[in-house]
Amino acid sequence: MTTKAYGAHAGDKPLEAMDITRRAPGPRDVQIEIRFCGVCHSDLHTVRSEWGGTLYPCVPGHEIVGHVGAVGADVKDFKAGDTVGVGCLVGSCQHCRACGEGLEQYCENGFVGTYNGPTADPPGHTLGGYSQRIVVDENFVLRIHHPEEQLAAVAPLLCAGITTYSPLRHWQVGPGKKVGIVGIGGLGHMGIKLAHAMGAHVVAFTTSESKRQDALDLGADEVVISRDAAQMKPHAGGFDFILDTVAAPHDLDVFTRMLKRDGTLCLVGVPAESHPSPNVAQLIFGRRSIAGSLIGGIAETQEMLDFCAQHGIVSDIEMIPIQQIDAAYERMLRSDVKYRFVIDNQTLGA
Repeated sequence: MTTKAYGAHAGDKPLEAMDITRRAPGPRDVQIEIRFCGVCHSDLHTVRSEWGGTLYPCVPGHEIVGHVGAVGADVKDFKAGDTVGVGCLVGSCQHCRACGEGLEQYCENGFVGTYNGPTADPPGHTLGGYSQRIVVDENFVLRIHHPEEQLAAVAPLLCAGITTYSPLRHWQVGPGKKVGIVGIGGLGHMGIKLAHAMGAHVVAFTTSESKRQDALDLGADEVVISRDAAQMKPHAGGFDFILDTVAAPHDLDVFTRMLKRDGTLCLVGVPAESHPSPNVAQLIFGRRSIAGSLIGGIAETQEMLDFCAQHGIVSDIEMIPIQQIDAAYERMLRSDVKYRFVIDNQTLGA
């Protein structure tokens, strides 16, 4: 099938309209007519080859929401018209230890990303959600139970939502736990919402006083300006878990000293340059940990979507037509969005 898409032919070129080829659905495939696609920092970095290894043409987008258009003969769990989503993964080996545990994101043979991953389909690498439709193995298709009017705001849950939900679940955030969220942006705003819904006492750390009310509105119980030593001091040694969503190099010691004994600082932001080396003594003398977390596997992503539907959680978004994507990238670099851009994929035909 030929379908309209938006992508780039080189890292120094703007995105533009293009026609791409999608395979016809095989026996276990689901064809999805894409309605909305969230815009992620990963899209920008990949399109511009800032992480290296980008294959062109590059059609990004891994926060996909739409409706099933067709299914293969052996598909049992989906039918035409179903509301579904696709996140960051469209394949994995399915036989390594990680895949066997439902942790496809840590596939020991390498997962297949929704874009820029290896595939037998033309042009030899996967093409993402800045397009009118996509064909995906049924094992990587997710059910969405939110009402139709919320679907645009559901799209970022497929990356920003699961990126924050997975570590919160892994470190058993819930009632009786004091949890910090560092950064109030595309990831951080979801971390606040999710930790609050899980029943934790949530403290938002920000460098900007102007974000105080935003954080409280998102569900934070307290807001602390991390550059203000007087505000930080009362919280020293008080946190069970801190989720650091900031994707820029910064001093991790500021937050490790906030942890209780056996507390964990988990990083989910990937900076272009390394963080300054942490003070190891703070870790040793408090049996504290610095950890990292990726997205979630398919089962956990479905759990997250169901949890969000149950609690009425969606992302805070700004809708844009696809023709504004380059401008949106520049605004993302300036943190000029509250808090995620979402593409209206119907504009691909404009």
